[in-house]
Amino acid sequence: MAGKYVIVMVRHGESEWNEKNLFCGWYDANLSEKGKQEAVAAGKAVKDAGLKFDCAHTSVLTRAQVTLNSVLEGSGQTGIPVHKTWRLNERHYGGLTGLNKAETAAKYGEEQVQIWRRSYDTPPPPMEPDHPYYNAIVKDSRYSDGPKLEEFPMFESLKLTIARTLPYWNDVIIPQLKEGKKIIIAAHGNSLRGIVKHLDNMSDDAIMGLNLPTGIPFVYELDENFKPVVSMKFLGDEETVKKAMEAVAAQGKAK
Repeated sequence: MAGKYVIVMVRHGESEWNEKNLFCGWYDANLSEKGKQEAVAAGKAVKDAGLKFDCAHTSVLTRAQVTLNSVLEGSGQTGIPVHKTWRLNERHYGGLTGLNKAETAAKYGEEQVQIWRRSYDTPPPPMEPDHPYYNAIVKDSRYSDGPKLEEFPMFESLKLTIARTLPYWNDVIIPQLKEGKKIIIAAHGNSLRGIVKHLDNMSDDAIMGLNLPTGIPFVYELDENFKPVVSMKFLGDEETVKKAMEAVAAQGKAK
């Protein structure tokens, strides 16, 4: 290993709502059959790479946790501590939650949907109390320890997502890396993009153009100052990774 510290990240496998091309965000969708297969493949990739972990971090959402469990089972590492936090949740898609991306693009125009999906600091419309998924999200018992109701997001841009993800990176994950722990994070496209932006010092425009593929782990090796020596080394062949990224990019287009 070229770097002093090693950290592995993986975006959860395809969810049932990814499969239906719906804005998911904080809604607790499970993995689709394809997503479960992706998660199993991710575990095999980790095992084949010989990567070992001392602890794991994930969001409070099922799709990320199931992915993590598959990776740990597939690589024979189910006994390690797992830390779950809402700070690693997907971006909150506000009033768009549950809407079909292609239908939303047909209604509002692809340009507007791309702004909501890919603008760094323009959030989607807020989730109002009469939204069909409001209670399922806001009153979910997994948030009893936070965020507080007055802090609970009703929408998030990527900028806002990064603002609640990075404190966890700095206050929890960095100290564990300093202790010499080898870590895996199983989370979501936007919470992971926030970490990637921070590590690689990417511009706002550059990070908005990055489409993280589902279910393909990637490795960072960091020096003693937590600067990347190796960035985003995917555990998969180049063509598979490219096709997976293109599939994510195409989701916001009208059919």
